[in-house]
Amino acid sequence: MSPPPVKRGRRRGHNPHIPAHIDQAKLPDGVYYDHRGRGNWYTLYQDGDRRRRKNIATARATLAELHQIMQDRQRSDRHTLRWLAEQFHASDQFTRLAKKTQDSYRYSCKVLERTKTKAGPAFIDLDRHRITPAIVQRLVDRLARDGTPAKANHVAAYLRRIYRWGINRGHCSSNPAWTIEAAQERQRRRLPERHVLTRVTQFCHERSQGTTTAKGAVAPYMWALIEIAYLCRLRAIEVLTLTDANATPAGIRTNRRKGSRDNLVRWNERLRHAWDAAIATRNARWAKKGRAVPLDPARRPLFIGTGGDALTRHGLDSAWFRMMAAAVDAGVITQEEKFGLHDLKRRGITDTHGTRHDKQEASGHRSERMLDVYDLSLPEVDPSSL
Repeated sequence: MSPPPVKRGRRRGHNPHIPAHIDQAKLPDGVYYDHRGRGNWYTLYQDGDRRRRKNIATARATLAELHQIMQDRQRSDRHTLRWLAEQFHASDQFTRLAKKTQDSYRYSCKVLERTKTKAGPAFIDLDRHRITPAIVQRLVDRLARDGTPAKANHVAAYLRRIYRWGINRGHCSSNPAWTIEAAQERQRRRLPERHVLTRVTQFCHERSQGTTTAKGAVAPYMWALIEIAYLCRLRAIEVLTLTDANATPAGIRTNRRKGSRDNLVRWNERLRHAWDAAIATRNARWAKKGRAVPLDPARRPLFIGTGGDALTRHGLDSAWFRMMAAAVDAGVITQEEKFGLHDLKRRGITDTHGTRHDKQEASGHRSERMLDVYDLSLPEVDPSSL
């Protein structure tokens, strides 16, 4: 059986300005002629979000020279960092990553496309075999000096990842980003005051009573989500993945991430009230949308969006941003008192009574070092004595 014919692009139209010694039917793909002035052969390439032109030969170039130039360009393109990034993004390893990780890598790739070197080309168009640890370190230091240390560290992590992928597949021989010193990021260990947290929770409860489309309205599930995240010391993803199956007669079984240990948070009146309110809000939304209630408790997410599906991280982030903006506009909190959803976990661990061992058991952290990041309480000790 013969192979299927190769599909080619649109045939070139005859250009009367092209020199007569060139057979236009045999021109290599991607080569164009500009007849202005003395005439130049050029090609186009992508530079980030823009297409740019590069002159490659004069009007006197022969057809064989044009083919040789394009072959040399293709060979040199295979040695660039851009080629390695494109191969990685097209790989199964990349497609199996979480969407948030993929978005982070795509963002870092765009940073490399926008960052120009002193020689002129973008960093991503450098020969990947000639990139040394010193070059990568200068890039990280430069991004950090521009006031974006977090961006610098994301780019360094991205370079480490694609070089490691390339080494394992024979595209590289070393990883120049492996020993890079990370940029010093600003620590933002915010701890919302208890009275601030109380005011925000009451504000969410009051604003959730009306229609969700009104100006300044807050998502109806928000106050219950804040309560559960604080009382159970949960991350955002751990709150979003709660289902009816996590509720047991003794309490809420957590589903912690990042290596933390699960635990069972015992019921109290406050936690039971928030859980029941979240279920009532969800069931009312399902009834309004005419959605069938799944029989399997594990398929009944505790928090859902306006469409009736499980609440996504993007949807929660948007709702949280709008809620904080509405709270500031209403004078409930000041701009400086704003806090993030993850700060509820820090507030919950800090407010946990007992010894450090008790706090570590409650938070699920496997090491005391991680507990230090979240427990900002001040130990009370007796004075020294002889």
